Amino acid sequence: MLNNFILLAQAHHTAPSFLIIPFLILIGMIASGPVLFGHFWEHNYKKIAVSLGLGVLAYYLFVLQDFHMPIHTFFEYASFAILLSSLYIAAGGIYININTNATPAVNVALVAIGAVLANLVGTTGASLLLIRPFIRLNIHRIKPYQIVFFIFIVSNAGGLLTPLGDPPLFIGFLKGVPFFWTMQHLFLPWLVTIGILCIVFFVVDSRNKEIGFTPRPEVVAKNNEKTEFYISGKRNLAWLAVIIGAIFLDPNVIDGLPHVYYDGNKFSFLREVIQLSAAFACYRFSNKTALAGNQFNFHPILEVVFLFFGIFFTMMPALQLSAAIASSPEYSKYITSNFLYWATGSLSGFLDNAPTYANFLSLAMAKYDMAQNSVVEVRQFATGTGADPETTLLLEAISLAAVLFGALTYIGNGPNFMVKAIAESTGVKMPSFFAYILRYSIPFLLPCLVLVWFLVVHLRLF
Repeated sequence: MLNNFILLAQAHHTAPSFLIIPFLILIGMIASGPVLFGHFWEHNYKKIAVSLGLGVLAYYLFVLQDFHMPIHTFFEYASFAILLSSLYIAAGGIYININTNATPAVNVALVAIGAVLANLVGTTGASLLLIRPFIRLNIHRIKPYQIVFFIFIVSNAGGLLTPLGDPPLFIGFLKGVPFFWTMQHLFLPWLVTIGILCIVFFVVDSRNKEIGFTPRPEVVAKNNEKTEFYISGKRNLAWLAVIIGAIFLDPNVIDGLPHVYYDGNKFSFLREVIQLSAAFACYRFSNKTALAGNQFNFHPILEVVFLFFGIFFTMMPALQLSAAIASSPEYSKYITSNFLYWATGSLSGFLDNAPTYANFLSLAMAKYDMAQNSVVEVRQFATGTGADPETTLLLEAISLAAVLFGALTYIGNGPNFMVKAIAESTGVKMPSFFAYILRYSIPFLLPCLVLVWFLVVHLRLF
C-alpha cells in the first residue's frame, strides 16, 4: 500500500514549493469549472486533469530525477482506480428496489444500515450498492442535501469500525494494527458520530415538504399497502465478494505472492488482475434487467478515474512538502493527540485521507523512534505496549480524523466523488465544490467533528 512519504521526502529531493501550483489549479477548476464554464469543463476535464498530472510527473522524472515518488504513486493510483472501477461495475449489476414511503425515518434507517454495511464491504462498496436505491426511493422529493448526508454517513463515517471500512484503516491493518483494534477503540466514537449525523439528517429531512412531481396513485397505494424489498442480479454479490476478498492479497503481508519489487517494497499486481477479471465477468454476465434498472453507464467511473489521476500526481509535492515540514525536529514537541487530530483531518479533506493517514502515522511513530515499516513496532504503537501507553491515543486521533474528515470535500475520499457523479447522472443538481463545503460541511459536519474531538481526543471520555 502507501509508502512512508516522510522517509521519501528525506531520502530524495524535496519538491520545490511552486510545484504545488498544478494541484491548486486542478482543485480550483474542479470547484469552479462546472459552475463558471460548465460546457468547456464537461468536454475537457479529462485533458486538463491528465495534462496537469503528467506535467508534475515529468518534473519529478526529468528535473528532480526522482523516480521513487512517481513509481510509488503510480502503483497506489492503479490500485485505487482498479478497486473503485471493479466495485462500480459489480454494484452496477445489482438492482436493489425498495417499495415504501420515503419518510425521514426510512431514509435515516437506510443510511444507518449503510453505515453498518460499510464495515463489511467498505465505504465504496456500501455507497455503490445503496446510492441508486436511495435515489429511487426519494425520487419524488430528492434534494442535494440527502445525497450529501449519504456521503457523510455511508461513504465516510460509517466505515470506522473495521479495516475493511475505509482505506486509511486498511493501510493501518496492513502495517500491523490488529484487525479488531478499530472495533475496540473506535466503537463509541462511531456510535456518537453516526447517531449525531442521523439525528441531524432526520431533522433536516423532516422539513422537506416539497414534491418534485406527484407519484401515480397506484404507486402511492402500493407503498401504503406494504413494504417490498427485492434484489436482481444476485450473482454479482459473489463477484463483489471476490473483489473485496482480493484486497487482502498483499505481498507485503502474505509471503510468496507474485509481486513487483522496487525500492524495498513489494507492489501487488495479482490482486489487481483478480479484481479486473471479476469486474469483466460481472459486466459480461450481468443481469441485463439490473443494468437497465440502474441506468448503468461508465461516465461516472470515468470521471473519477481521470480526475483522480490528476489529483494523485499533482498532490505528490503537497504531500512531500507537508511531510518534510511536519517531520522537522522543532515540530516534535507538538506531536500530541490534539495536533494529530486536526492536522490529519485538515489534510485528509483535501489531499485524500489514505496517504495522509500513512504520513501522520509515520510522524507520530518517529517521535518515539519507532518505524512504520516494522509490523511489530506498529502493533506496539497501536496497543500502547511499546515506548509509551499514550501512543494508543495518538493512533485513535489519527484514525478518527482520517476517516471522518474524508467527508469534508468531494475529494477527501474516493466514494464521495463517485456518489456525486452517480447522483448527477440521475438528474440531481449537486452543489459545487465550494458550495458543498460552505453549505453542508461547515454547518453540519464540522460541529460534529469538533464534538468528537472534544469528547474523545481532548477529554478522553471514550
